[in-house]
Amino acid sequence: MNDPKTVVTRYVEAVATGDLPTIEASFAPEVEWTYPGDLPLSGTWRGRDVVINDFLGAAAGKLFAADQPVVIKLVNILADGDQVFAEWTAQATALSGATYDNRCGGVFTVRDGRIVAVREYLDTDHARRVLFGAE
Repeated sequence: MNDPKTVVTRYVEAVATGDLPTIEASFAPEVEWTYPGDLPLSGTWRGRDVVINDFLGAAAGKLFAADQPVVIKLVNILADGDQVFAEWTAQATALSGATYDNRCGGVFTVRDGRIVAVREYLDTDHARRVLFGAE
């Protein structure tokens, strides 16, 4: 099924298991992902390749310890039309060795069975301290 709630659930589960083909298939070519705050990752990332490689890939590959798992768990999901709110936890070990433990949320817009926009929300202060070493 390609209803918006199923699309987002499948996407978050694919992130949790590292299923890159499903992650890629979940996004429309013109997807936009907005990340809050004033961190190095903050801003609006445009285009499937940019979102996957430069945003999501940079976060996973350059901020977390490669020898430790990043654990993503879907906590809640609500849908209304093409809008889906997903809440998940993200736990990992930062490159510094510090523990990253954040609760995240995202408002996803799904059209024609693909994610076209995401507005993510999280504790940016925690991310700044743990991932970027800023007090």
